[in-house]
Amino acid sequence: MGKKPGMQDVPAAYASCTYESPVGTLTLAAGEDGLKGLWLEGQKYFAGTLDAPMEEGANAHLDAACAWLDAYFEGEDPSLDSLTLAPIGSEFQKVVWQLLCEIPLGQTRTYGEVAHDAAARMGKKAMSAQATGGAVGHNPISIIIPCHRVVGAHGSLTGYAGGISRKLELLEHEGVDCSGFFVPAKSTAP
Repeated sequence: MGKKPGMQDVPAAYASCTYESPVGTLTLAAGEDGLKGLWLEGQKYFAGTLDAPMEEGANAHLDAACAWLDAYFEGEDPSLDSLTLAPIGSEFQKVVWQLLCEIPLGQTRTYGEVAHDAAARMGKKAMSAQATGGAVGHNPISIIIPCHRVVGAHGSLTGYAGGISRKLELLEHEGVDCSGFFVPAKSTAP
């Protein structure tokens, strides 16, 4: 039986490795086409976008991501140009994730700002901040696709699948002034 037009081959398994970071153990997964995921230990939606299991193994995309993480945690601002990112998601999610990659180190954006930019990029009049928040929250490549740089209106820290304390650690590591941020009474993040 032949493959349907437009269907991609699903690998038997993605190569994976762990990385010990200042914010805990990270798990990375990659296929031949690029990095598929990077999750913090205990992260919500851990490996949720993968369409095949992970098996520990070598992969050039994993090596490049680990080198990127080394530079990042040493205080550098490594370029994404050294990486091939290949997250699995919808067209809308991929637009949002690309916008996250455009937020400079040491800066933040609100969900509303990202929603506005996503609408513009997709040729729509408007986009729901909640829908955008869902795409941000399901980002499968944490830290490298910097979803931690997105905050709620007026500085509320909501919606980080890796946990608010890790979000703050990452923002502080990047030199963000976090004194104006707060955790709302009803937070969507652990």
